[in-house]
Amino acid sequence: MLFLLILCFVSAFVAAALVIRYGRGHARRYAAGVPQRFHVGHVPRLGGIAMLAACSIGWGWMAVSQRLGIPNQIRSDVWLAAALCTVSFLGVAVGTVEDLSQRLPVRFRLLLTVAASALAIWMLGLSVSRLGLPWLDGAWAAMPWLGVFLAALAITGLPHAFNLIDGYNGLAGTVAVVCCFALAYVALQVGDRQLAAVVLVLAGATAGFLVWNYPRGLIFAGDGGAYLWGVVIAIASILLVQRHAQVSPWFPLLLLIYPVLETLFSIYRKASRGQSPGVADALHFHQLIYRRIVREVFEDDEARRMLMRNNRTSPYLWGFAVMTVLPAVLFWDRTPLLMVFIIASVVVYVRAYVSIVRFKVPRWLRR
Repeated sequence: MLFLLILCFVSAFVAAALVIRYGRGHARRYAAGVPQRFHVGHVPRLGGIAMLAACSIGWGWMAVSQRLGIPNQIRSDVWLAAALCTVSFLGVAVGTVEDLSQRLPVRFRLLLTVAASALAIWMLGLSVSRLGLPWLDGAWAAMPWLGVFLAALAITGLPHAFNLIDGYNGLAGTVAVVCCFALAYVALQVGDRQLAAVVLVLAGATAGFLVWNYPRGLIFAGDGGAYLWGVVIAIASILLVQRHAQVSPWFPLLLLIYPVLETLFSIYRKASRGQSPGVADALHFHQLIYRRIVREVFEDDEARRMLMRNNRTSPYLWGFAVMTVLPAVLFWDRTPLLMVFIIASVVVYVRAYVSIVRFKVPRWLRR
């Protein structure tokens, strides 16, 4: 597994360097006045391609290494590797088209991610067959289509959730890496080395990308990178719960509560104002932190000033993500405790958001 991490890290590092060198031309098409732009200059948004290339190498190595006579303790599964590469390619392709053109309507992107989730469910037989609540699991099992629907909802929604939090250098990428290591840890606790290796491949690829993304902001993940994170982490989470009865179905929800909350709250916020959920705005949690908590940086150069404020925003959200990941990892098999922490996370998120909007942030946080 250490070899897989290093292999994918180096592959993504090199691929991202090539994108930075030869992919700047497309960045000029990215409009300067969009609400989600917090940088100066033309930065390629093709990090998803670099990470997908590295992941394909890692999953391919998992599938063929034993057939090449190279001993390892990871069970070889060509079908799983093929499914991951196929579904990830579809997700990254959808995001990359938007990154290159900025003209792919939200409904088309949603439909294409639905197609990717249907393909994943068909190829891997995915389903959330239980909820970890004995009084409800019997009725849930009697309607297997509910489990398939929930799996489709997760694989469709999580890519867009990661896309929503992908607003500042290192933010979504670091959250993805932390979630991957958490999933790998729990997978190893239940003896599933194959699934642990799957997410460590993504973690290594993301780390290689982050070298260029944070703090210098030389390349962005783009929609393609966010969709890659969402698709793979959603599939891995469903497989972990589906394969191992001791893992609570609420573990992945708490683990990913930050992007999930950001998405649900964004939908509620826009719907309450009569706006379409697909309309971009500048009122996401990370954007409010950038505007109202992170202090101005006094630099003569505008690009450097914006870059430094950009970099100072991400650690606030890393802290919130870690606060949810830690209890998820500690209590991955205890449904009642996980549910309590999920409720607490919702309360903390909403209270923090409202406090920022009303300019009631504690002085010690405004640094």
